[in-house]
Amino acid sequence: MTDPLLTLSSLPLFPLGTVLFPGGVLPLRVFEVRYLDMIGKCHRAGAPFGVVALAQGSEVRVAGAPDEQLEPVGTLARVTHLEQPQAGLLLVRCQGEQRFRTGHASRLKNGLWVADVTLLPHDPAVAVPQHLRHAAQALRQVHENLRSRSPAAPIPPEAEARYDDCAWVANRWCELLPLPVGIRHRLMALDNPLLRLELVADLLAKTGIDSGTNDK
Repeated sequence: MTDPLLTLSSLPLFPLGTVLFPGGVLPLRVFEVRYLDMIGKCHRAGAPFGVVALAQGSEVRVAGAPDEQLEPVGTLARVTHLEQPQAGLLLVRCQGEQRFRTGHASRLKNGLWVADVTLLPHDPAVAVPQHLRHAAQALRQVHENLRSRSPAAPIPPEAEARYDDCAWVANRWCELLPLPVGIRHRLMALDNPLLRLELVADLLAKTGIDSGTNDK
């Protein structure tokens, strides 16, 4: 018997032109009033907010732009670092946590979106199978190169790496590959981590990044 899924009421949302994956690192440069207040309150309370990808619309409100439409699945984000170099500007670093599905969403008078959400189960731990280990090995190499060349790159620290886990490897590749937001969202929303990694491996082969050979 599975545990009932937890629901959160009136979760503040941050719609973005990108997708946050569980375990991912998200740097944000926040200057809009609606988000300055929200991020500040969440940071002080140690509470998460929700990151959802935009199916339509712009991250910054612009006159004449299409109305914001949100993708149905998002990820909880928790502030891990916050700086205020000047008034009206926050430099934020967030960590992706659990996925959720939005229910009723509404936009407040100040433009901030809030929604009742249902938390989705964490990805089950699935070991990377033999025929996909090349994707994990290539990811490890990319991370090592990034850490040596760009120590501030928004990638998880080496101590948190799980190169033997399907979901973790797939999620990290989805963050690195130049994918359209819609495809990133569909991959993140998949409940099967093995299928997610298999699809990512296909994308790696098509982009030519996968130059390794499968272990025999």
